[in-house]
Amino acid sequence: MSVFVCSKCNSQFPKWLGQCPECGAWGTIAEQSSANLVKQNKKIFGKDGLIKFNQSEDKIDSKLKTRIEEMDRVLGEGMVPSSLILLGGEPGIGKSTLALQLAGQFSGHPVFYVSGEESILQVQSRIKRLGVQTDNLRFLGETDIDIIVSAIKEHKPLLVVIDSIQTVSSHLFPSAAGSVNQIRVVVSKLREAAIATKSVILIIGQVTKEGSVAGPKTLEHLVDVVLYLDGDANQHFRFLRATKNRFGSTQEIGVFDMKEKGLVEIKNPSEIFLANRNIGTSGSIITSIIEGRRSFLVEVQALVARTNFNHPQRKSSGFDLNRLSLLIAVLIKRLNLNLNNQDIHINIAGGIRVKEPAIDLGISLAIVSAFQNKPIGQDCAVFGEVGLAGEIRSVVSPEKRIQECLKMGFTKIICPLGSRFPDKKKILQVKNLKEAVAQLY
Repeated sequence: MSVFVCSKCNSQFPKWLGQCPECGAWGTIAEQSSANLVKQNKKIFGKDGLIKFNQSEDKIDSKLKTRIEEMDRVLGEGMVPSSLILLGGEPGIGKSTLALQLAGQFSGHPVFYVSGEESILQVQSRIKRLGVQTDNLRFLGETDIDIIVSAIKEHKPLLVVIDSIQTVSSHLFPSAAGSVNQIRVVVSKLREAAIATKSVILIIGQVTKEGSVAGPKTLEHLVDVVLYLDGDANQHFRFLRATKNRFGSTQEIGVFDMKEKGLVEIKNPSEIFLANRNIGTSGSIITSIIEGRRSFLVEVQALVARTNFNHPQRKSSGFDLNRLSLLIAVLIKRLNLNLNNQDIHINIAGGIRVKEPAIDLGISLAIVSAFQNKPIGQDCAVFGEVGLAGEIRSVVSPEKRIQECLKMGFTKIICPLGSRFPDKKKILQVKNLKEAVAQLY
């Protein structure tokens, strides 16, 4: 007798269905023998299977430093042996470039580069352009997962790069590469190979229109770390973030600059983001943001112009549009600004996307400056969350933000009440938007 099992949620059905009624996934139900399921459930458990943590003889392996500080920061001070790391990003964003640069850091240790999309000549041309050390690098142009796993177990490389997971398949399943069942089987076999050889496996994944890694959600559940490399296609900055990390924080960010020779680390993002600032222009203000354990400054730009339509436009780049609408409503109500007939455009310079509420005050004051057409002093920096009543609320790590502002030469810092810092002369603490605007010019 056969049963039909959903590969996504493991629900069982007496007949085949196109869509799983439990999880709603399409094309995930496949036939399995009920005898095999019974055998799997009748596995005998031995008493020796339970081990106390304090009796384990296995030593915890130290993390492998990538020698790329921005990447180590996001990973949690390095890569853990036997781990699977998923790197996602839009086409052309720099995933393969970052993977090749990472592979070149481990001279003296075997590294595999498995590609099902490019030939060795194509990869070799990129290596030559990047100037990557290739003495330790071995290329494998293969899409069969069994051959790939066999090579990993035989040579035991320190690092394996799979470019990309959507091209690898198993001949035991008739479905096409990149399908739900194929990706699940491929990642499971890579997991077994990583544990057996203590290799770190970096899996490159394509991204869908919605911005998530293509394939089933099971792919992200099976790996240990999920990284996303993003950035504005028209900008040269790239940002590396972790959405899942079993060995560290998911709040860190790595900043890179895309050059002809590859991705270059930016160790002081504030200096880079403020380099081309146009001083003396209305609607421009500097604000402090926190990413992980690091604070850096970004420029908020606002443009306010009278609309020619019945409904004014609200556009934003790098900032949530719904949050922008809320702040505009607060400015209209609390400051009596006539913005109902004004088009408002917001841009976070450098292509970075900011989600934390500490940028609210910067957005609000930039709009006020653009509406009144009054430039803000070049020595002024702000941060703080704006509430619906127009109050300025405190944010996390105000001392760290103030230190970064002072380090970059700003002598006038507008911030919420209660921000503690030894030097009070340069700090202007405000409780609402009216006080902030009064201190602005």
